[in-house]
Amino acid sequence: MITEIVILAMIAAFLGLRLYSVLGRRSEHEEEVVPHRFERADTPAQAENAPRPARQPVVLRGNDNAAPASEAGVRAIAAASPGFDLLGFLEGAKGAYAMILEAFWKGDKDTLRELTDGDVYESFAQAIDAREEAGETLDNRLIRIEDATVRSADLDGRIARIAVLFVADIAAVTRSAEGNVVAGSLDDAIESRDVWTFRRNVDAADPNWVLDETDEG
Repeated sequence: MITEIVILAMIAAFLGLRLYSVLGRRSEHEEEVVPHRFERADTPAQAENAPRPARQPVVLRGNDNAAPASEAGVRAIAAASPGFDLLGFLEGAKGAYAMILEAFWKGDKDTLRELTDGDVYESFAQAIDAREEAGETLDNRLIRIEDATVRSADLDGRIARIAVLFVADIAAVTRSAEGNVVAGSLDDAIESRDVWTFRRNVDAADPNWVLDETDEG
């Protein structure tokens, strides 16, 4: 009986030493990876509290498609509207160019009213009315937009305006009420150069720009 007690005591002591040894080494290992108070903030919580770098100024590169003379205006617009992106604007402008042309050719006044300023809309609407009175229709095709370049940019108060030169290939055909070709041809695309000016209030919740003015390039 005494022998069994001695054996059990020895086993318990051995297990206790093994458990202490394992826990002790683990504690020492955990203490090594705990960062000190003044070390660099590497954890997410510390990174959130770390000082944030100051906002960098807008830098226009050669592929930004902005003429040097318009850089000051683009910078002013970007400063007043932090979400403004020049390349994104130009992509949107090309989309608007295609939509407005298609709407004008089809006589879609509702779309034109949404995308254009009042004066521009009236000009388009009058041309559509005159075309309908003559019994003519347009069968035009926008083949491709070759280029879209910022011609000018300015910020007048809180109103931003950017003029874009579009160089596009357009196949234009005018048909009579009977469907006969009056002018043009779908086989020969003609280069079109248009300068369209887009306007937006930088304080407006609506991020969309409207066509404010049209001119030949």
